[in-house]
Amino acid sequence: MSQHLARVSEFSPQRPVANALIRCRQRSTDLCANLSAEDHMIQGAAFASPPKWHLGHTTWFFATFLLEPRQLAPKVPDVWKTLFNSYYNGIGQPHRRDERGILSRPPLADVLAWRDAVDSALLTALEQDLFSNVELALLELGMQHEMQHQELLLTDLLYSLSRNPSLPAFTSADPIAATPAKQLGWHSFDGGLVNIGATGPAFAFDNEYPRHPYHLQPFALADRLVTHAEYQAFIDADGYRDPQWWLSEAWDRVTEEAWCRPLHWLDDGRVYTLHGPIEQDPNAPVCHLSGYEADAFARWAGYRLPTEQEWEHAATQLLPDLVPPGTTAHLNQPGWYGSVWQWTQSAYTPYPGYSPDAGAVGEYNGKFMSSQWVLRGGSFATPKAQQRPTYRNFFYPGDRWQFTGLRLARSERS
Repeated sequence: MSQHLARVSEFSPQRPVANALIRCRQRSTDLCANLSAEDHMIQGAAFASPPKWHLGHTTWFFATFLLEPRQLAPKVPDVWKTLFNSYYNGIGQPHRRDERGILSRPPLADVLAWRDAVDSALLTALEQDLFSNVELALLELGMQHEMQHQELLLTDLLYSLSRNPSLPAFTSADPIAATPAKQLGWHSFDGGLVNIGATGPAFAFDNEYPRHPYHLQPFALADRLVTHAEYQAFIDADGYRDPQWWLSEAWDRVTEEAWCRPLHWLDDGRVYTLHGPIEQDPNAPVCHLSGYEADAFARWAGYRLPTEQEWEHAATQLLPDLVPPGTTAHLNQPGWYGSVWQWTQSAYTPYPGYSPDAGAVGEYNGKFMSSQWVLRGGSFATPKAQQRPTYRNFFYPGDRWQFTGLRLARSERS
């Protein structure tokens, strides 16, 4: 894609936008650089989309919401608008999610050529300063959307590769060893009336708004994440066979699917990762937990999961460099960002006064505010631009294939 950049003058006010677009789009194809054409098609479960679909869907987003209204979109077969739609029912009926892995056509080469053509059209529009402020905001949303799919691509691919008995590695790079886990400590907070939600000029999704007051009771959050060794103690204590720790719906899931350990833990004590099977590191944060498992462990340990408001307030107070939004100084703080997503006990619901974005893009977040739990922080696969205290990730509490772990919380006396 970099061959297009020369067309956007270094003196153009849109040059920074063009640079950001190029970096974002290039990272997606870089993640797939070592994948075969066969790898691009695998779909291990209905929730795990193939890499080729991710590459096509993120391109479809730009083409549909930015280029088509201006009649700038490269010509592709109409059926592609169905194949690469995800859940935007306002603009058409998507192809079935559980059948994305059978789509041998269009071939990968055609999808990549389409990506290049859409990138060229976007950069031409930037060069000619065609986009209004509203359209530039949509462009930013499209880049943030693609960043989310970059992480999804990795988690989906890990799950799909895990179904292969050879347990192949995605990357040949050596895994990074965890530092020895310190004794668990606590950060205490007085509670009271605090402000929650996004503010300022930096990008945030519509579900992070509006900023609003929220009353917290006194609480404390653990100063690090729960480790493999600590979770192994829960397993050794027959935690998976003791219903007292589990929510009713969670216990049904545990018994029906015979859960006995986190996803990707192997019979021989190793863990399957993007590096292939590796020895379980007792100091590493436990990963691939469902919300149900995180909640059960917290109950067994005598604590609870934090609320999303507690987590955001603590992160903002403990990491002042996060204000104003957009800084990356917080990445030097282990455990809050860049490791595993952290389950909260909060249901994913709208903030008071929430209003979704206008038009079909309003389906992006608002339509999913049902039966899901909020996660906070970010994993090692989360782009740095999305590691901020107000970011609200959300998954169903039974989901285990994401890079999800937990931080303990407790209530304090006032």
